[in-house]
Amino acid sequence: MEVYSVGFTKKSAEEFFELLKRHGVRRLIDVRLNNSSQLAGFTKRDDLAYFLGQLCDADYLHEPLLAPTQELLDRYKKGGGKWADYERDFLELMRQRRIESEINPQLLEDAVLLCSEPTADHCHRRLVLEYLERAWQDRTLTIAHL
Repeated sequence: MEVYSVGFTKKSAEEFFELLKRHGVRRLIDVRLNNSSQLAGFTKRDDLAYFLGQLCDADYLHEPLLAPTQELLDRYKKGGGKWADYERDFLELMRQRRIESEINPQLLEDAVLLCSEPTADHCHRRLVLEYLERAWQDRTLTIAHL
């Protein structure tokens, strides 16, 4: 199953939605902790749900189970934490939450995971997908970062 990830930062609305349409995305899974900030621009929760339906014929789902805690996020972003520490702690959080049992694999079909980071290198959406790829050994996930 092919699954995508995307960040909205450094993309115009046109680029963002055309990218989703081009890849046949039918569901956007918002894995941000905070999805209603003014800083989110065209990806604020309610606006994004509307645009997805109108422009991409896609559904919107906010899944906080796949988001970091505020404490973890603050330690990394505001506290100048190291990526390796964040990655270790976030993966432990995913393990504790047992996301592999809580998330239905079919949810990811024709789906994209969204957060703000422009690339997946230092982003939790990549960690989520890689975690699930390892945990769901009976499924093959093909991950593409848009």
